[in-house]
Amino acid sequence: MTPATSAYSTNKTWQALVIGRAGMDLYPQVEAGKTRDALGFSADMGGSAGNIAAALGRAGGSVGLISALSEDAIGDFVRQRLTEVQVTQDFIQTSDQHGRTSLAVAEVRTDDCEVVIYRNDAADLHWQYNDTIANAIANSHNLIVTGTSLISEPSRSATLKAIGQANASNCKVWLDLDYRPWNWPDQAATRHLYQQAAKLADVVVGNQEEFAVLTDHLQQLIQQYTARQQIILLKRGAEGCRVYMHGKCLQAGVYPVKALKPYGAGDAFLGNLVAHYTQNQDWPAAVAAGSAAAALVVAKRGCASVMPRPQDIQQLQQSMTMTPSANWT
Repeated sequence: MTPATSAYSTNKTWQALVIGRAGMDLYPQVEAGKTRDALGFSADMGGSAGNIAAALGRAGGSVGLISALSEDAIGDFVRQRLTEVQVTQDFIQTSDQHGRTSLAVAEVRTDDCEVVIYRNDAADLHWQYNDTIANAIANSHNLIVTGTSLISEPSRSATLKAIGQANASNCKVWLDLDYRPWNWPDQAATRHLYQQAAKLADVVVGNQEEFAVLTDHLQQLIQQYTARQQIILLKRGAEGCRVYMHGKCLQAGVYPVKALKPYGAGDAFLGNLVAHYTQNQDWPAAVAAGSAAAALVVAKRGCASVMPRPQDIQQLQQSMTMTPSANWT
């Protein structure tokens, strides 16, 4: 594992590769409406890995998604949307005949927001590690792993092999815990796999609930991991985030906007944080860019298609101040 605080010193093909799910999102057409009352829906690409890759693509980075999609209309929809947000499909595999690309029905409202996700024999859990992916990781600055990819085989073993390749190739590993309880058979299995992957990551990302799956003693884990030059990024919703490093902590707030929905912000945040940190190795600036991206996405309908461009982030940052600003303690 390479220390996440070191600079990106080599020229590589990819700014980042992202492992995990991408699918179709459907939103009731009536703003703030309930799914049960819907007479029509709008569609977008969703899924944590798809959204993170879209955020990186919109930020201008060279990015690829490592996953599998079904060979049907839903899979084709996702492939088309990946092209639109400048995400390469070189590492997208086709699942077997039974695998299905995920489908989510998500309400565009902040209160009582119901999100129903269909993952029957999920296609993204069918991807397999191969030489093409190994070579791509060796030529990437970052590997972003979403925890969902650890749920079952063959994705589980493939993901762990990908992390091992990244560790051996000076490719920084960002583990987004991405915990969805209905995905996992039990919490004990989840904890074991999360801990296995987290020990190999440069940066571990999650909210309070997700870190509670990883450990019962978060402060102790922070001390242990940061002593090994790993970084813990704790997302705190409307309270911003904290970035823990050995002997110091970066605390940052949010850009106050009127939200339309509660989802998509974390993916926008992480994608833009990685993009900006790779470019300048400035944690406060990268966190600020990620926070601005999160604010822009929660204020709009959709996920992948509304990931901001650099000029959108700059305009928001010029028009309002992050509260509180990013400060080291």
